[in-house]
Amino acid sequence: MNAELCKRALEKVGDPYILVNIVSRRVRQLLSGSGGLSRPLVPNAENLGAADVALLEIAEGKLGWELPEPEESSPVEKPRKRVRRT
Repeated sequence: MNAELCKRALEKVGDPYILVNIVSRRVRQLLSGSGGLSRPLVPNAENLGAADVALLEIAEGKLGWELPEPEESSPVEKPRKRVRRT
């Protein structure tokens, strides 16, 4: 993978863990070889690997993603300690 592409894509996404997930899903799509999703969205991608193509698509803004909205959760009750009777 190209380090410069990684930096540019990380600037767009912000979170490296999310970037890894986006890139891995896109690589699977590119390598599947079926349908319109398997074609690169950037020109001149013949000499690049699938991961570099995915990073370039993200860096150039050709690939979008959505983050799920955080759900409001109710406060978690702590389990009560058992009292041993002897």
